[in-house]
Amino acid sequence: MCGRFSLSVTQEVLARAFHVEEVPNLEPQYNIAPTQMVATVLYNLENHKRELQQLRWGLIPSWAKDSSMGAKLINARSESVAEKPAFRSAFKHRRCLIVADGFYEWQQQRDKKQPYYFRLRDSKPFGFAGLWEEWQSLEGEQIKSCTILTTQANELLQPIHDRMPVILQQQDYDVWLDPQIHAANVLQPLLHPYPSEAMTSYPVNTVVNNPRHNSSECITPLSTGNSSANQLN
Repeated sequence: MCGRFSLSVTQEVLARAFHVEEVPNLEPQYNIAPTQMVATVLYNLENHKRELQQLRWGLIPSWAKDSSMGAKLINARSESVAEKPAFRSAFKHRRCLIVADGFYEWQQQRDKKQPYYFRLRDSKPFGFAGLWEEWQSLEGEQIKSCTILTTQANELLQPIHDRMPVILQQQDYDVWLDPQIHAANVLQPLLHPYPSEAMTSYPVNTVVNNPRHNSSECITPLSTGNSSANQLN
């Protein structure tokens, strides 16, 4: 699964990477946790442009009785997303990119879990394959929420976890975002592990374990003297 990630690049970098015209001034987020607001890219069929929107992480199906269900649906398995009742409608009609520049996974080491930070080797931001949904309470409250799709781990992640978030290739953004494309046989082939050789990883401080901590310390590599874990290349 993917339970934490980061986004700390500038507005200009985001605009270039995702071809969006307007990017709000986003504060650096080094430790994004479920139920927080996250930056997403959606396609607007009315003006035929990509738009950056803030959605709540943890998908709330339109038929859910209350919003608490979202905390359980932060991830969706790509292998079954087209059939699962909570995701199948969004998979057909409401796909998005969830914007990040890195994410975390934890490795069990004796009596503790060691966090590792994963990013692209070129340090550029990327888009997780995401789904979004709009939910309304009986009192009229409206919430737009999202979930991150996962797939089998690539060779880099396998020593840490057997799953990883789906990082889409830039050339696949248009297809994934197009709400007029519904066929699973077109969409499913996009949901594969990202190439290991294009990524890197290193151990980080356990300060990231607490979602209240949001500083660059979360993504700072541990020195050799502070950790027995070896850097993953």
